[in-house]
Amino acid sequence: MIVIRVRRTAAAATRVAAGLVAGALRDDPRLVLGLPTGRTVVGFYAALVQLHRRGRADFRRATGFNLDEFYGLGPDAKQSFRAFLQRHFYDHVNLPSSRAHALSGNPASWRREAARFDRRMRAAGGLGLCVLGIGRNGHVAFNEPARRLRGPTHLERLTPMTRRDNAAAFGGRWQDVPARALTVGLDAILGARQVLLVATGRSKAGIIHRAFCGPVTGRVPASMLQRHASVTVVLDRAAAARLGR
Repeated sequence: MIVIRVRRTAAAATRVAAGLVAGALRDDPRLVLGLPTGRTVVGFYAALVQLHRRGRADFRRATGFNLDEFYGLGPDAKQSFRAFLQRHFYDHVNLPSSRAHALSGNPASWRREAARFDRRMRAAGGLGLCVLGIGRNGHVAFNEPARRLRGPTHLERLTPMTRRDNAAAFGGRWQDVPARALTVGLDAILGARQVLLVATGRSKAGIIHRAFCGPVTGRVPASMLQRHASVTVVLDRAAAARLGR
């Protein structure tokens, strides 16, 4: 089942999304979270940190898994997604560092790293709540459009659109954005007990319509969420503009 919640502004939408995570934590203090990165979720993490500071979101017993990482970047690179999560979230909440799991962007073997990460997620019981953004081409995590999407964690070649959308962290030079990334696959995302997708801005309106009103297809990876039993989509009015009533 898909529930779509629309708020007037991006700030209001991200506050709603953060409140849903806080509520899930109250229901299950040992919640296993899949955690995204990207410009959209900066406000989401800020709202979640505020809830934590007010005593409404306790991460002491929770576990976090980064959903993806640029291939070729070490954890100390300021553009790495590990550094993004540290800067915007982990440094401000009480989630133990031993339960904050991230993919290595520069492993000796990406296949071994992917298998290690999948084992970690299985050992944690799978994702309880997978939080997602959505790319303008419909990617979730870094699962890019393809005829057949991959289930396990894997190495993905990024499209020029995705690289351009991530160029701000690389001085605006999209050619400097890594061409590949490690990402969790559809197994982890669709295997999560709950999925929360957050999207804001008019640039996302078209892909939101295709993902949730169009056919299920690998060409729009987010459309696969139509097959999930429990999905909440939180949008601002601009991102919801193509959905009609």
